Amino acid sequence: MTIYDLHCHSTASDGVLSPRDLVRRAKEHGVDVLSLTDHDELSGQAEAAEAASEFGLRLINGVEISVTWGNVTLHVVGLNVDPVDPVLLHGLARNRGGRRERARRIGDELAKIGIAGAFEGACALAENQDLISRTHFARFMIESGVSKNMKSVFKHFLVKGKPGYVSHEWASLENALTWIHAAGGVAVLAHPGRYQIGSEKMRLLLSEFKYLGGSGIEVVTGSHTAEQVPQYAALAVEFDLMASIGSDFHAPGEGGRELGRLTALPERCIPIWQAWN
Repeated sequence: MTIYDLHCHSTASDGVLSPRDLVRRAKEHGVDVLSLTDHDELSGQAEAAEAASEFGLRLINGVEISVTWGNVTLHVVGLNVDPVDPVLLHGLARNRGGRRERARRIGDELAKIGIAGAFEGACALAENQDLISRTHFARFMIESGVSKNMKSVFKHFLVKGKPGYVSHEWASLENALTWIHAAGGVAVLAHPGRYQIGSEKMRLLLSEFKYLGGSGIEVVTGSHTAEQVPQYAALAVEFDLMASIGSDFHAPGEGGRELGRLTALPERCIPIWQAWN
């Protein structure tokens, strides 16, 4: 059986492994088809493609785009995109533009509750200084002893209603899908189980996503529980969306799932790779 992992991150965004090391680790864990989906960034694709050729697995060019929908932050994964498409590259550059300023504001908010040096600490942990994320702040807070692990950080800090949270206006859902389609890719709603929006609003989101040309949703992902897999499989069928699978791997032992260590998609789902195979 072919092992797919269509959602993971490298040092080009907030992962800890270089694109080459990420591909090598994926191969070591039995992955046959991998997509590198860094946040709003495609700069790791060339190195990943070279490594995929060296280690003998198939690479699907990908990206994870931050989206503001209503007052909710969502992520949309673009799969099988052209990594040098000018429309996509320009859109991603626009989306990255506010990340550093947001990071400064997060640092200021954390300083107000006595966590000093968070911005500088997060910057020191980020290889790409245009992509300082909440994950980098979380790693700093773990290393400095503020929190024990990722789960604890995001339970007590950095999310809406907690210290360190800073709102931000990302790309619109329509713009994100337009960029992905311009690059010849398919759009997938990432880890829908993470969005605390209720069933009625989830159906509204999926309806709009489908109307705008969305192709699939992640059914099996590192943040979904065993109970959520059939729930989102049913929604994929209901909204005539294909199903995707991805670990959302960032770092060894850092929450989520290991590369390639996921259950198979439910049989009633149409796999997203049928869109390009």
